[in-house]
Amino acid sequence: MNSRAQQLEAFNRLLDIMDELREKCPWDKKQTLESLRHLTIEETYELADAILDNDLEEIKKELGDLLLHIVFYAKIGSEKKSFDIADVANSISDKLIDRHPHIYGDIEVKDEEEVQQNWEKLKLKEGKKSVLEGVPKSLPAMVKANRIQDKVSGVGFDWEEPHQVWEKVQEELGELNEEIEKGNKERIESEFGDVLFSMVNYARFIDVNPENALEKTNKRFIHRFQYLEEVAKKQGKKIANMSLAEMNVFWNEAKKTQ
Repeated sequence: MNSRAQQLEAFNRLLDIMDELREKCPWDKKQTLESLRHLTIEETYELADAILDNDLEEIKKELGDLLLHIVFYAKIGSEKKSFDIADVANSISDKLIDRHPHIYGDIEVKDEEEVQQNWEKLKLKEGKKSVLEGVPKSLPAMVKANRIQDKVSGVGFDWEEPHQVWEKVQEELGELNEEIEKGNKERIESEFGDVLFSMVNYARFIDVNPENALEKTNKRFIHRFQYLEEVAKKQGKKIANMSLAEMNVFWNEAKKTQ
C-alpha cells in the first residue's frame, strides 16, 4: 500500500489536474454546482452497485469518480470565494472530533448504541430543531425510512425486542388485508406503506440493510429471468407462449447457477 506521503502526493496531483481542467477544458469550465448534481447522484449509485457486486477494482474506480466530484465542487467553491478543499476537510474533521467526545474528550461509552445516541444528542445541541432534519428529502423512500428509524432510535424512540417489531408487521398486514377486502384504494395504499415501513424497521432489528437486501433480490431476479430468456431462445421458443410450468423448470435451473 502507498505511504501517507504518497497518498498526499496523489491527492495534490488530482488538485493540480482539476485546476488545469477548469482553466483549459471547455466542458469542465462550463460546469456549475447544479450541473454536477445529477452526475454525482449517478456516480453514487454506480459505487453502490460495485459494492453489492463486491468488485474491489470497480469500487476503486467509482471512489475515484466521486473524489473527482468532491474536488470539483471545492474548486467551484473557491472560485466563488466561499470555500476550498481545505475548508471541506477541516469542516468534517472538526465535526468528527466534536461528535466523538468518547475519543477526543472525557465521555465514556459502552457500545455502538451509546455512540449513536450521543451523536444525535450532540446534533440537537448544535442547534438542530429535530433529529430528522438531517434526512435528505430526495432520498429513495426505502433508504429514507431506514434513516428515519435509525435517527429516532438514537434518541430512544424505538422498540426493545425484535419480536415486538415482528408483531407490528403482522398487525400492519392485518390492517392492509382489511382495507383490501373493503376495496378502498386510498386506504390500501396507506396501509401498504405502513407494512413496508414496519418491514424496514424489522430489518434493522435483525441486522439486515433493507435496501441492499432488495437490490440483491433484484439482481438475482434479473439473472434468473435472463437465463430463462436465453434458454427459451436456444430452444426456439417465445416466453410469451410458454406455460408457467415450462418457465418454472428453467427458473429452477437458473437458481442453481448462483
